[in-house]
Amino acid sequence: MRGPYASTVISADAGEVWAFLREFGNLHEWLPGVSTCEIEDGAPLAPGVVRRIDGAGGMFRERLLTLDDEERTLTYAILESPLPMRDYHATCRAAPVTDSGQTFVEWYASFTADDPEKIAKILTRGVFVPGLESLRKRFG
Repeated sequence: MRGPYASTVISADAGEVWAFLREFGNLHEWLPGVSTCEIEDGAPLAPGVVRRIDGAGGMFRERLLTLDDEERTLTYAILESPLPMRDYHATCRAAPVTDSGQTFVEWYASFTADDPEKIAKILTRGVFVPGLESLRKRFG
C-alpha cells in the first residue's frame, strides 16, 4: 500500500514558498486544526529539534530529521501521536515549476500500523490535503 500523499501547485516563487515552509515551528500558521506549535527542544531549524503540536486531533511531538535548502525538502518523524501508528516519517518538498514560475509542493509519509489504509486516509484527507490547500491560499 502506498502511504499518504498530497500535492499542489502554488502561484508563487519556490524560494518564497520554501522560506515559509521550512520554518519547523510555524505549523499553527497554516495547518487547519492546529492551535499551537511550539519548539520544545533544540534550535528551531537544526535537525534534531522537537516541536509539540496541539489541536483538534490531540497532541503530537515531532522531530526534524533533515532540512535541505538546496533541494527544498524537510523530513520529520513523529515521536508521539494519538494515532495508532509507528515509525512515521514524512517529507515536504517545494520544487520550482520552471515554465510558469510557480511552485510544486508535495507532502508524503510512510509508517507502520495495524490498519494502514485507515491511517493513510486520515492523514491524507485530514492533514495533507487541507494543509496544502491552506498553504496555496496563503500565497494565492
